[in-house]
Amino acid sequence: MSLDIRQLFQATNPGYTLNVENEADRRLYIDFSGVRGSGLISEMRENISFFSPDNPTVQLFTGHIGCGKSTELLRLASELRQEGFHVVYFESSQDLEVGDVDISDILMAIARRVSESLIKLDQIELEKPKGLQGLLSGAAKLLQTEIDLSAEASLPGIGTVSASTEGQGSFSADVGVPGIGQVSANNQEGISLVALGIGKITARAKNSPELRSKLREYLEVRTTNVLDSINRELLEPGIERLKAIGKKGLVVIVDNLDRVERKPKPWGRPQPEYLFVDRGEQLRQLNCHVVYTIPLALLYSNDLNQLSSRFNTDPVVLPMVPVCHRDGREHVEGMALVRKIILARAFPSLSETERISKITELFDTPETFDRLCKISGGHVREILRLLNDWIKKDRQLPLSREGLEKVIRTRRNHMMLAITDDEWALLRQVRDRKKVMGEAGYDTLISSMFVYEYRDVDGYWFDVNPILASAPELQALG
Repeated sequence: MSLDIRQLFQATNPGYTLNVENEADRRLYIDFSGVRGSGLISEMRENISFFSPDNPTVQLFTGHIGCGKSTELLRLASELRQEGFHVVYFESSQDLEVGDVDISDILMAIARRVSESLIKLDQIELEKPKGLQGLLSGAAKLLQTEIDLSAEASLPGIGTVSASTEGQGSFSADVGVPGIGQVSANNQEGISLVALGIGKITARAKNSPELRSKLREYLEVRTTNVLDSINRELLEPGIERLKAIGKKGLVVIVDNLDRVERKPKPWGRPQPEYLFVDRGEQLRQLNCHVVYTIPLALLYSNDLNQLSSRFNTDPVVLPMVPVCHRDGREHVEGMALVRKIILARAFPSLSETERISKITELFDTPETFDRLCKISGGHVREILRLLNDWIKKDRQLPLSREGLEKVIRTRRNHMMLAITDDEWALLRQVRDRKKVMGEAGYDTLISSMFVYEYRDVDGYWFDVNPILASAPELQALG
């Protein structure tokens, strides 16, 4: 049966993350390890399962946004589950306001997600987390202060909140959360209170800067207590119970922290350096295995050595899929894999040979298909985004070369609007040298995806995003 244009559009959605635990997604997954650097995920898995299964580990994972990190982390989670670990994977951007993050936000998000995960296991019962309940009780008292000691109020971004701390050591809350309804919790619900209290109140505070600031002010000075309570009342007893039912341990994978914005804190320190360098020591104090994603720009920060020192490990980098070598020659293996990204989504039920025979049903010529692959620079989400825009423009199959060139020009023009004269000069240096020099400005080029990072037998190298390659500003001599 032939593919129609709407099916192709839906099958190549750039916003969809493949999860190899799903059979349908497994058919679409392409293993890039042969051209990205073999065994990155296997090494991360073995750092936990082989070298240190019973002692906490921390690992840092990074790469360009959209290059496939989430898919690879979900693969890591799947492989660790197969080896007997209980894995909690979550996208931190659902809990945090990435433009304004502090350590207490990350720790409480982890506490919430681990609590929710353990609650779902019928065999796991934990004692009442008195320390965590006390912290939440204090937060409730803070809310009472903010609402002038009244029993109920409507808070922007949260809804109706009523809090009570009557009785020694007791806590209860009724929260009206948009899209969820009324939620009630009290200290008799044990560990479920942690999930409810954090999940329905604290995590929702990301929608209210004022409330977020007040809660953070309360929690930040108690970070040591927060860490101690999470470890003693949640992680350590949780791991003990998990091992009692045959699990090897607990692994927490915190995705999307690489999206933390490079905004300065009020005292001028960039947010990523503040979180992962200045406060990195606290992030590594959780008594379980943790994998954090971090912004790629940190690798080009003057604080990189301090970052590695704080976590006692170097970041693991997921490079781009190479479509050419550093000398400009086509990368045959990389190009073949990039083609598979599209063909697997368009024809998931066909064999590789059958898919190749269908190329001219999708594109007017094989050369047009190759043009798409090369212009993507091997960026997984970018090739899908370009293809989606192309489909919307042509609205019929096979897709035309003319339509692709229009999409490329539009994308290039949009990107060029944000590039300053100084940045063009840096881009010309990258074009000529195939490396970044650690100077101010390169972090912006990388985080803005004006420059891509690759890896070969000689190490890492860099090149200008192919979308920008024919820009007039890059035709001038460096």
